[in-house]
Amino acid sequence: MSGPIILDHLLVGTPRPLGDKQVPSSIASRQPALGPVRAGTLGLDGDAVGDSKVHGGPDKAIHLYPHDHYAAWAAEHPEMIPALSLPGAFGENFSVSGINEADVCLGDVVAVGGAVLQVAQARQPCWKLGVRFALPVLPRLLQKTGRTGWYYRVQEEGAVQAGDALRLLERPNPAWTLARTLRTLYVDTLDRDALGELADLPGASAGLKRLAANRLANAAVEDWEKRLAGAP
Repeated sequence: MSGPIILDHLLVGTPRPLGDKQVPSSIASRQPALGPVRAGTLGLDGDAVGDSKVHGGPDKAIHLYPHDHYAAWAAEHPEMIPALSLPGAFGENFSVSGINEADVCLGDVVAVGGAVLQVAQARQPCWKLGVRFALPVLPRLLQKTGRTGWYYRVQEEGAVQAGDALRLLERPNPAWTLARTLRTLYVDTLDRDALGELADLPGASAGLKRLAANRLANAAVEDWEKRLAGAP
């Protein structure tokens, strides 16, 4: 973060039926909050996830999606433009401009309003994004392009609101940008040195550490199909 990064929109929502299967999801229901919202260890007051087994929890308390990615998606897939006309199109809680996955590192500690947050992991795109935009290939495209956004855990609870600045307090892992993390996860998938580092990286989410450790132990990559396509 070379300059001030401002929280343009703070968004909260609760699950609604999504797609033909009517699965509960907040991916298309988050709306800008009108005032301060408390950020707690499990997320923002007034916000909820549809499936707590794979979403939410302390390591996925708050999701940020870079608004700068919207222009690229609109240029590449004009059919997405109607959904991209408003913030929160990707189900994010924080909408910001001027920062992306190349600028943020695993474990970064940031102050926002009265809260202190830590980058825990990149988002792992799932099939619900494809349903939300009526573009089934979209989860694979997010994964391929690295335009995933990321999750924060809440280290210190407090109120946040649109207009607050995100201020970097600590960077314990400067070599581990989210861009590098995503390359390790989805391109250089069995780089043992990188996986070994990830498995023990301070500040990384428990799920990310477990994934890296499992790849090392099995010398194999986990199946992505259920997550990306909703396959059984």
